[in-house]
Amino acid sequence: MRVKILGKKGSLTLEFAKLKDMQGEEKKEFANSLNMQKDAFNKAFESKVKELNALALDEKMKENAQHFSYFDENAQVGALHPVMATMDKIIEYFLALNFSIEKGPLIEDDFHNFEALNLPKSHPARDMQDTFYFDDKRLLRTHTSPVQIRTMLATKPPIRMITPGAVFRRDLDLTHTPMFHQVEGLVVEEGQKVNFANLKSILEEFLIFMFGDVRVRFRPSFFPFTEPSAEVDISCVFCKGQGCRVCKQTGWLEVLGCGVVDPNVFKFVGYENVSGYAFGLGVERFAMLLHEIPDLRSLFEGDLRLLEQFK
Repeated sequence: MRVKILGKKGSLTLEFAKLKDMQGEEKKEFANSLNMQKDAFNKAFESKVKELNALALDEKMKENAQHFSYFDENAQVGALHPVMATMDKIIEYFLALNFSIEKGPLIEDDFHNFEALNLPKSHPARDMQDTFYFDDKRLLRTHTSPVQIRTMLATKPPIRMITPGAVFRRDLDLTHTPMFHQVEGLVVEEGQKVNFANLKSILEEFLIFMFGDVRVRFRPSFFPFTEPSAEVDISCVFCKGQGCRVCKQTGWLEVLGCGVVDPNVFKFVGYENVSGYAFGLGVERFAMLLHEIPDLRSLFEGDLRLLEQFK
């Protein structure tokens, strides 16, 4: 119909061609009449197209309709994903100790993710975190520590917080994925009220809460944003500390890192005469140990044979 009326040889197009032989008032009136007819046709045409499209969509929806009124006796109760269930258990412990939950952006800048955490551009420890960069200024956060920096810049001590959330690193194997979850904690007090003994006490109680009757040990380590720093191990939950393939015959499993906040970090956020400690753990690591899952990647494959075990 559109071609018949407005095509190259359409009836209205042929009428417009007559204008070249007209002049003056006659040409003006004839052109106005044709334009009114053209507008009227276009409106009618568009209205009809919408009507036909609506009818076609209605027919398609009728063809593909699903009958949700059918009763399914096989409907089953779902469950929390093991990673989220583990995250909830961790948060539950620290909420009971009056820690606040703080969150921040997944896309960070170099200052909050590295420099303010005592990791200048030339620092070799940056190689410990293989980073996804967008450009010179933006990146996917490699840990949740930037949230601690943002919180300290926005508030004054005392601070007692945890920062649960997703983080990203370029890594993929049995125990690493490009996206995983961390829970990091920070406690800051004015003066010298906080020390390593406070940190040690709270983490020992936390690990017993998570894993039951396990032994806990602290090993000296290095982290740019804490000094002194330590890695924390628990007696192997698989062999009860006797030595097995999982713990590489040592009887111990590494579970988290911690330390007293480095004074340089406090300088970046403008804090003076304060003390504090920080710790961080991988939620997937805890979930694997709690549920004896050998391959981290299986947590993200959506395999119902695995997930149905956590009802």
